[in-house]
Amino acid sequence: MSSVVLPHYIPSRQQRSEAGFSLLELMVVVVIMSILALVIMPRVINRPDQARVSRAVSDLAVLQSAVNLYKLDNFRYPTTEQGLQALITAPSVEPLAQNWAQNGYIDRLPKDPWGQDYQYLQPGVHDEFDIFTLGADGVSGGEGLNADIGSWGEE
Repeated sequence: MSSVVLPHYIPSRQQRSEAGFSLLELMVVVVIMSILALVIMPRVINRPDQARVSRAVSDLAVLQSAVNLYKLDNFRYPTTEQGLQALITAPSVEPLAQNWAQNGYIDRLPKDPWGQDYQYLQPGVHDEFDIFTLGADGVSGGEGLNADIGSWGEE
């Protein structure tokens, strides 16, 4: 079996200089990348805010379940004065919880995603009790990220 040796191809100097990208081609790529960044970046930047709202909704669901368990054991919700603290330590303020769960109803009280305590009202404005956060600005009311998020859900 004989092997055929092919001549090695060596590109000319002109062909080697044409192998790269021209300035115009690079500019087109840069413009396309800039347009994509302008379209995509606002969506990516907004994700942390959406994550904070989702975490607040999740925390509210956990707290709401714990308050309902408290009522199941003690036949009443914690008062506004007793607050959410009644979920981790037995209330010392009347009305006392006669059947308070020995280990409490949750391990600890979470902070809202903006570092503030969740608020609790009983009776609530919207329901038998309200658990809520005042949003990013920490002030009642507001829109967008500054809007209150509560156990009452969407209004």
